[in-house]
Amino acid sequence: MPPRILIAKPGLDGHDRGAKVVARALRDAGCEVIYSGLHQTPEQIVETAIQEDVDAVGLSVLSGAHMTLFPKVVELLREREADDIVVFGGGIIPDEDIPVLKEKGLAEIFTPGASLTEIAEWVHGHL
Repeated sequence: MPPRILIAKPGLDGHDRGAKVVARALRDAGCEVIYSGLHQTPEQIVETAIQEDVDAVGLSVLSGAHMTLFPKVVELLREREADDIVVFGGGIIPDEDIPVLKEKGLAEIFTPGASLTEIAEWVHGHL
């Protein structure tokens, strides 16, 4: 069975081109991909992830709110006893924030230099 991935844009960030490119690359790499659309709350993302029975959630943030929004999704999944869902993220994320996000439960963080192949290989290797 191919991995099921939810690609989500939490917060007020209105730019989703990168998220759509990653979603298409994962689809091309054999994953089933659900794209949530813009302006999703962490609660909406978690609800969708559970309803769609996904293996992972890929979060995309360019607004700088990643330190709040990414850990909130992980926390809400834990509260819903769905912490078997892997959460990874990407976007404009300073290098110094990455270890903190991983401590808070993010499995991986991809910054703008990451290739689509690298992301797809990571997904297939970790799900």
